[in-house]
Amino acid sequence: MSHAYQLRQHLAKQHCLRAPGVYDGLSALLAEQAGFQLGFVSGACIAFARHGRPDMGLVSMSEVADVVAVMRERVSMPLAVDIDTGFGNALNVQRTVRVLERAGASALQIEDQVMPKRCGHMAGKQVVNADEMVGKIKAALDARQDANTVIIARTDALGVNGLDDALERAEKYVEAGADVLFIEAPKTPEQMQIISQQFASRIPLVHNLVEGGGSPIDSADGLEQLGYKIALYPAALLHLFVPQAQALLSHISQHGSTGGFEGLIDLSKINDLLGAPELLQQGEKYSV
Repeated sequence: MSHAYQLRQHLAKQHCLRAPGVYDGLSALLAEQAGFQLGFVSGACIAFARHGRPDMGLVSMSEVADVVAVMRERVSMPLAVDIDTGFGNALNVQRTVRVLERAGASALQIEDQVMPKRCGHMAGKQVVNADEMVGKIKAALDARQDANTVIIARTDALGVNGLDDALERAEKYVEAGADVLFIEAPKTPEQMQIISQQFASRIPLVHNLVEGGGSPIDSADGLEQLGYKIALYPAALLHLFVPQAQALLSHISQHGSTGGFEGLIDLSKINDLLGAPELLQQGEKYSV
């Protein structure tokens, strides 16, 4: 069973998938070990962790593919990959789909922002013409080599042009053949209810649960009640890591030691977590 097919099987069930944002081999492994059935390869978190930059369209397609390939070598769970605007026009989208599929993506999320894009919860977004996005969706569908690869169509129009335009665009994206729909950044529970009533019975829906992003729903249980199928926690791991890292660095600066700092694990524990004993045992088969 391919990882893309696994994702489609999960989406066919009634529950709401919880997908933490992952951005390297370690974060993907931790998510899989915690029992998650889907990891969300967040473009924002690749920008944060790999480049120390905000989510403003600075990450390239090849960099995303490199990250996905590293994850796929280590984990078997499905991976939904954020491909921003597809990194160009419809032809660029097709190359992006082919490259990311080979790297190990199970789903590809494409959005209708103007390139270079920015975080969906930042001010100043702009969106392309809906027909341009329809062309990109059709190009993505035509390019995929595995028919099970999931194409997620995201619109950021709600925060730019309002709910009516977002709903109109979403209808076009569904008609174009998108497998999953993502209407980003609704402002009220009433807007989410409208989105659910219009689409939840027809196509799986995605929602972002971003700390500080202003989502009117804050839990997967709340999303499940509305009929949503995927709850994204795109930056939760890094939102924890950054203050913890700052605190540890401050402690080392002041005390010259990590002693007395709560919460650290030691080298032997992390080696066990990452599978060092299994690798050593495997290596013994080839010793001479």
